[in-house]
Amino acid sequence: MRILLVEDDPDLGPAIAKALRGENCAVDLAADGVDAGHLGDTETYDAAVLDLGLPGRDGIAILRDWRAAGRDLPVLILTARDGWSDKVAGFKAGADDFLTKPFRVEELVMRLRALVRRSAGHAATRLECGPLAFETQTGQFELDGLPLKLTALEWRVLSALMLSRDVVIERLALAERVYEGDADVDSNSLEVIIGRLRKKIGASLIDTVRGRGYRLATPTPSAA
Repeated sequence: MRILLVEDDPDLGPAIAKALRGENCAVDLAADGVDAGHLGDTETYDAAVLDLGLPGRDGIAILRDWRAAGRDLPVLILTARDGWSDKVAGFKAGADDFLTKPFRVEELVMRLRALVRRSAGHAATRLECGPLAFETQTGQFELDGLPLKLTALEWRVLSALMLSRDVVIERLALAERVYEGDADVDSNSLEVIIGRLRKKIGASLIDTVRGRGYRLATPTPSAA
């Protein structure tokens, strides 16, 4: 997952970002409403965590503008405001979930995973593709029933492919969902990650669609 985290607290923002990165997420942190609005308008994210009381611009105004512009990324509002009217305003503006401070990072991660899974069109928490399985709420991959060990970048690529199983993800779109905005990305790094994944899960599961990108392909049953 690539997450836009909008939090102006100088201690809390970096702490949340660190915790999310520990769960294999790529995180871009914005500390004010102006930067948050710009990033949401110009970058690709799987979800956003949005504070309300921000310098420069209020979170509700940012969210309204995103929705008015047709940006449908899942948005979880994370705020110290716990009044019913604040929740109503957030949901009316287009929020998908609401979490009040103080909170547990574990709950934030679980809610984000659920939002991303549902936005990809999956109701079930366990996704399967041949011998490969993905427990979306724990983030654990399995191959033939055994835990699959992945690096953070491998996890991001494979989870993106699994959530869009049998659909081609263009190379640029896949890279945008894997790397943080300030990452220094080598032109061949995505191919290297795909190569490592093929060695771990089997070359036949990941198709290269020439001139477009990659697809996690459901194996075709062998003829009897």
